Amino acid sequence: MRRRICLIITATALAAAALAQGQYKAPRMPDGHPDFQGFWENNIATPLQRPHEIADRPTLTNAEVEKMRQKAKEMFTGKDDAVFFDGFYPAVLDNVLGLKSGFKSADGETGDYGSEWNDTRVWENRTSLIYDPPDGREPALTPQAMAARAEARQSAQRFASVKDRPLGERCITYGSPQLTAGYQSYYQVVETPGAVVIMLEMFHDARIVRMNAGARHPPKNVQGWLGDSIGHWEGDTLVVDTTNYRPRAFQSVSSENLHIIERFTRQDANTLRYDITVNDPKTWVRPWSLMVPLQRSTKPVYEYACHEGNYAEAAILAGARAEEAQKLTSK
Repeated sequence: MRRRICLIITATALAAAALAQGQYKAPRMPDGHPDFQGFWENNIATPLQRPHEIADRPTLTNAEVEKMRQKAKEMFTGKDDAVFFDGFYPAVLDNVLGLKSGFKSADGETGDYGSEWNDTRVWENRTSLIYDPPDGREPALTPQAMAARAEARQSAQRFASVKDRPLGERCITYGSPQLTAGYQSYYQVVETPGAVVIMLEMFHDARIVRMNAGARHPPKNVQGWLGDSIGHWEGDTLVVDTTNYRPRAFQSVSSENLHIIERFTRQDANTLRYDITVNDPKTWVRPWSLMVPLQRSTKPVYEYACHEGNYAEAAILAGARAEEAQKLTSK
């Protein structure tokens, strides 16, 4: 696993790079298509959803981004608690806005990870990865999805069996597409004329994108946590169409009707633009889209030994049995 002190860097102007994208010519594979092969990292500081405190700010000024960067550098020195995934940006923002004075433990208890577990975060001007809807927030959940989310939260409070525990805790999957950043958030892409393999560092989920012309998805009753992916080229953009997900495969709330369209485009030598459109009428009241700028990495994806070292799972269930025994003896 990666253990790096959370050094904060500023990305090269991503917006400017996007404008130059049309002029950039990506290196080619032998079959003539753009070369996406290698290792890519998602260490963007920008959260999935725009924080409510800056709801009217799609972007920050360069000066404001620099202030956020400096505050993050003060907060996360390797001696403080780690803040994972989308908790990072709000923690920095709250301190910049004066809503908090200094950073404290995420839960106020001992046993937290130290911030040396956090990866380097990349800064940009956007305040959310979501660009549609324009408010930078996920659309509202349907009543069915709200019930499913409530059930998932209740399930997380059950300790009768391993099957009660969340998928991530059981080292099964973190969902697809995976939107986590700043911790175990690296990709490896292997490209052939017949298939593209996208391997995720977290749990080593390996997505196989079939590039067969005329390929069709299997019947709806054939489902998987990573779905069924079919790809094609639109110019220099790899378009991936994925269906046949198991329920709750994405964000622990999606339905079997989840339909994901992903678009991968080399923006420049060091940036792979990753656009995602989520469409699941049973879960969200409208489709929504986001963009993650993946950065080229010279470091390989190492072994993710989750289940091999998953002592917590047994300890959690053993603790539940001990609490039950204590309640019985206290009666």
